[in-house]
Amino acid sequence: MTSVIQYYGTGRRKSATARVRLVPGTGIVKINGRTMEDYVGGRPGLDKMIAVPFQAADANGRFDVIVTVRGGGITGQLGAIRHGIARALANAAPQNRPALRTDGLLTRDPRVKERKKYGRKRARKRSQCSTR
Repeated sequence: MTSVIQYYGTGRRKSATARVRLVPGTGIVKINGRTMEDYVGGRPGLDKMIAVPFQAADANGRFDVIVTVRGGGITGQLGAIRHGIARALANAAPQNRPALRTDGLLTRDPRVKERKKYGRKRARKRSQCSTR
């Protein structure tokens, strides 16, 4: 029995976590058992986020992508998937690492939602001040 070589990567963005598995194939993307078009739901531009690491590593259509993602919203989840794909591509071929690093794909995006402060309506919004 021949074993298929697989590459793994974990990506995170905001509160979303994606476990990504790359298998040599034709470029099929499955997210939580659904196709990419079904998962994104017709939002323009979001489906292109996942193709960015493959373009940077010059690996378009060489891998099938199987993803399990949870937490957060659709944009955070796709950012986590992009981060996980970049990490898996870096594991697959170490010569891809500099190209992925220069495009900023291996660095986790540290921006998260700021906590609400007391005495304010949201994290930064204050009540209106009437001085006159």
